[in-house]
Amino acid sequence: MSIDVETEPGAVPGIDPNALRDSEDRISPLWLERLRAYLAAGRNDDVATVMEPLHAADVGDVLESLDADERVELVRVLGDRFDYSALTEVDESVRVDLMDALPNAEIARGVTGLDSDDAVAILEDLEQEDRDEVLAKLPTFERLSLKRSLDFPEESAGRRMQTDFIAIPPFWTVGQTIDYLRREKDLPDEFYQIYVVDASYQVLGTIPLDRFLRSQRATAIEALMNTNFVLVDADEDQEEAARDFERYDLVEVGVVDESKRLVGVLTIDDIVDVIHEEADEDIKLLAGVGDEDISDSTIDTVRSRVPWLVVNLFTALAVSFVIGLFGATIDQMVALAVLMPIVASMGGNAGTQTMTVTVRALAMRELDGRRLRRLIGREMVVGWANGVIFAILIGIITWLRFNDMQLGIVIALAMIINLVVAGTAGILIPLTLDKFKADPAIASAVFVTTVTDMVGFFAFLGIAGLWFGLF
Repeated sequence: MSIDVETEPGAVPGIDPNALRDSEDRISPLWLERLRAYLAAGRNDDVATVMEPLHAADVGDVLESLDADERVELVRVLGDRFDYSALTEVDESVRVDLMDALPNAEIARGVTGLDSDDAVAILEDLEQEDRDEVLAKLPTFERLSLKRSLDFPEESAGRRMQTDFIAIPPFWTVGQTIDYLRREKDLPDEFYQIYVVDASYQVLGTIPLDRFLRSQRATAIEALMNTNFVLVDADEDQEEAARDFERYDLVEVGVVDESKRLVGVLTIDDIVDVIHEEADEDIKLLAGVGDEDISDSTIDTVRSRVPWLVVNLFTALAVSFVIGLFGATIDQMVALAVLMPIVASMGGNAGTQTMTVTVRALAMRELDGRRLRRLIGREMVVGWANGVIFAILIGIITWLRFNDMQLGIVIALAMIINLVVAGTAGILIPLTLDKFKADPAIASAVFVTTVTDMVGFFAFLGIAGLWFGLF
C-alpha cells in the first residue's frame, strides 16, 4: 500500500492519534506506514505532530515496530521533543542498538531531567566508557545521584529506586510542610507519602498523603507520623522488595543504605515492572532460552539457546543408552517399541506439572518446613493416584489393541512406577538445585525429563523382559 504524502502539505491527512492501535490493541499498520512515509519524505513537523500525543509506552511500541535505521531517524527528527523515558519501555536489544547509534552528548541531553530510575535503566546498558562520558556531561547533583544508584548491584532495590522524595523534620507542622511543598521547586512530580527524618536522614516515620491532607495546619508532624513503617535495604534484591509490596499492600516504600539513611523510594509502578520482568525471566529460564527478547538478532538467539540444547543432547544420549540395553528385548517383541514412548511421555508431562508448582513455590518463598513436607507427601500421593488411573486406561487400551492382556498389565505397572517417580523428581530436583544455590528455573526441566524418560523406558522394557522371559 502506498501513501501519497504530498496530499495536504503540512497536514496529517487521515491520522487520528487515537487510531494508533487497531481493534486488537496492536500498532495500526496504516498508522505506522504513514509515519514511515513522513520520515522518508523529511516531513519533520508531521512526524512531530503524529508522535506528540503518545504516551512513553506507546512511543516504545512504535520504536520496536520500526527498523533500526528508522528508529535513529525518528529520534533525530524529534530532537528535544523525544521523551527518553520511552527507551525504558522497549526490549533491551532495541535500546542498546539505538543508544549505540546515538552520540553520547545526545544521550546525556535526553536523560537530563528524567526520573532517576528511568535514567539508571538507560545508563546501565551503556559500556563503562560511554557511561562515564554521559555522566560527565550531566549537572553535578544529578550526576552524583545517578552514580550512587549505579553503584548498587544489578536488579537491586537501589538500582530501581527514585532518588527524589519528600523528607521533613519531625518538629514542623502540617502548615509549614504545605508551605514548603508549595514553595520548593525541586520536588518529585509524583509522590504518595512524606518521610519524617532526623538530621542524619534516618527515617523516624511516614505520613500518607490522604492523612496529611485531612489534618489541620497546626498539627505537629511528630504527632501525625506513622511509626510502624516498612523500609527496604538498597542492596536487597528487587524481587524481595516486590514481595514486601505484596505482603504489606504498599504503594511506596523508602529505601535505606547500609547506615539506614534514606536514599530513595520505590513506587508501585516500579514494582509492577519488577514483577513482570521476574515472571518473564522465570518463564524463559524454564524453557532454557535465557535472557532472550523477540527483538534479538538470529545470532544472539542461537547463542542463547545452544548451551541448554547441548545439555539436552547429552541427556538424550543417556536415555538412548538405556533403550540400547534392551535392544534384544525390543527385537523379540515389536509392540514394545510402539508402546514405550507413551510411558516416558506421560511421566515427562506429570513431572513438569509438579516441577512447575515447586519452582513457583520456591520463587514465592512459600516452602517452610511444614508446607514442604505436605507438598512432598501430596505429590507422591498424586503420583500414585494418577498412576493407577492411567495404568487402568492404558492397560485396557493395550489389551484391546494388541489382544494381549499380559502386555496391558506390563505397561500398567510401568505407568504407575514412572508417574510416582515423576511426581517425586518434579519436587526433589528443584529443591536440590535450590539447596546448592543453583537456579531451579534454569535446570529443572532438563533433569526432570531425563529422569522420567530413563525410568519410563527402563521400567517398561525391564518389566516386559522379565514378564515374558525375553532376557
